[in-house]
Amino acid sequence: MQKAVKDRGGISKLRSLSARRDPEVTIQVDLSEDQDSPVVWRYKLALRQETRGFRQPIIAQEKVWKDGEIILDRPNAADRSDPVRLTQTFLEQVNENAQFRDIVRFFETLTYLHLVPQLLRHSENLQGRVLESDPFGQGFLERVAKAPGKTQKSRLSRIEQALKIAVPQLQQLRFERDQDTGKPHLAALYSHWRPNAGWQREDQFSDGTLRLIGLLWVLLEADSLLLLEEPELSLNSAIVARMAPLIYRMQRQRRRQVIVSTHSMDLLSDPGIDGREVVLLETSPEGTSATLLSEISDLTRLMEAGLSAGEVVLPRTKPIQLDLLSELA
Repeated sequence: MQKAVKDRGGISKLRSLSARRDPEVTIQVDLSEDQDSPVVWRYKLALRQETRGFRQPIIAQEKVWKDGEIILDRPNAADRSDPVRLTQTFLEQVNENAQFRDIVRFFETLTYLHLVPQLLRHSENLQGRVLESDPFGQGFLERVAKAPGKTQKSRLSRIEQALKIAVPQLQQLRFERDQDTGKPHLAALYSHWRPNAGWQREDQFSDGTLRLIGLLWVLLEADSLLLLEEPELSLNSAIVARMAPLIYRMQRQRRRQVIVSTHSMDLLSDPGIDGREVVLLETSPEGTSATLLSEISDLTRLMEAGLSAGEVVLPRTKPIQLDLLSELA
């Protein structure tokens, strides 16, 4: 917990700017088999900062429920007699989390990817530190290389099928290692008037091709919760319009949940998107509110009338004074 808060700039960066006195940062996660099933696990963590001393983050609340019954409630008597205990969560301690280790495993397997093509394309020339879990894909090729041979071949074969449809002239995709350095590479064969002259490595791929490969790989990689930030970037609008059903089909057998942040009308245009699947974020002077689209009656009626999720929600996210941009000198 201490590292997580420090990496994000401390409690002062996590707290709501609209909070007044003694602000606490509270996170609550409900876990169920699907959106129509009752909650199996609930985890709640509230953090605040010490008022004196080292001013380090401490636990204000840590609670766990299973099937509606509370099985952990902190601070407890031991915490009150030894306040240093409140600098660590039970979630991170193997001696204390045995009763709710399913929650621990869930958080451990969570995947976030926002592949930055420039980091992947020029990874050999960049000497910067790779962040924990490599969220920006700097070591993506090593990730591909570590996959077992049959698994790697199967995934690349499915990605190749998709790329043949989405990327003009692409004929073949393969994994290879540099004969001199042993470094991993992806190579694609493009149709060309000279036979076998069209092989290119990832440093010659377009941004969109690299991002699409990364997206398809992580969709095939595991069955854990996957977080994608604006996956539509650098992609053709026609591809983006088919992204929602693509994500659904590729994770259907794994029953995997995918959370996507987006501003894309194309991505939200698919008629199969349900109002219960869309969370609308709206800003105000007192912070940002998050509301399920299905809980906003006037927007629900518009979707029932035949409008897409994008047509319904994106106008609500437009800055009020946006028209003033065209008047700037």
